[in-house]
Amino acid sequence: MILCAGESLIDMVPEGAGFRPLPGGAVYNTAIALGRIGAPTAYLWPISRDPFGELLLRPLADAAVDTTLCPRSDRLTTLAFVTLIGGEARYSFYDEGSAGRMLAPADLPQIPDEVSALFIGGISLVPDPCGAAVEELAIRLKNRVPVMLDPNIRPFFIADADSYRARLDRLIGMADIVKLSADDLEWLMPGVSFEQAASNLLARGVTLVLQTGGAAGARAYWAGEPVSAPATRVEVADTIGAGDTFNAGVLASLQSDGALSREGLANLSPQTLLSALNNGTRAAAITVSRPGANPPWAHELAALPA
Repeated sequence: MILCAGESLIDMVPEGAGFRPLPGGAVYNTAIALGRIGAPTAYLWPISRDPFGELLLRPLADAAVDTTLCPRSDRLTTLAFVTLIGGEARYSFYDEGSAGRMLAPADLPQIPDEVSALFIGGISLVPDPCGAAVEELAIRLKNRVPVMLDPNIRPFFIADADSYRARLDRLIGMADIVKLSADDLEWLMPGVSFEQAASNLLARGVTLVLQTGGAAGARAYWAGEPVSAPATRVEVADTIGAGDTFNAGVLASLQSDGALSREGLANLSPQTLLSALNNGTRAAAITVSRPGANPPWAHELAALPA
């Protein structure tokens, strides 16, 4: 079972003269996508008892995501107001004192033995106490299961860049898989090419570095020659949840192929890696073809033309 630990929130997406509330959050989106694809998935994050909390729980249940690790909270749900510029999503967050943000390391539950991989990332890594809680979870699990990190960096959400860089540096030191977009790389390592950044991360002990580039497709750096997969061409509604769904597609494919373990990642084949990248880009293509973070179901992914 893949455990996704990190933020859930409500994306307030432009609709006419107002906004439409849609369940979202980077890690939440990945959990939903994993469940819809059919990968055994669990989710860990506080869920508010407010009406938005109920809105968040329904898609998790529909996707058969295990939420038994999610504490309920009387604090409010985080809101992210979305502005679309050329189809690209930009966000304004309302998060102070929210249910998720106030998760502390002492609140972490016992993690069951069924958990076989950990996925973390997003804005949940930035503020405390929740950032410290996610980091503590990674510390507890890093010797048990492979860890995937997608920082999904939102610069306007970062009040203390030095502290956040230090946290990311520590988390990278615990990660087996790291995914970076061009925006992530520019903030994290300004002026450094993807090739050099991947080389640096691999030298630190990361097994697999994933590069996403929207219409340019995806690329993987590992112990062998880099592997690339093209993007699937679709008419783009918006890019909300695209990277999150890509993560799910990759993780689900690796798990299905028996490669989502330390031993499996250490013995990856180019074919297994290419299959994972293709699954990620195909899943992401369906998400961007419709408004909001709405990942595909397994039957939709299977029906997508090759």
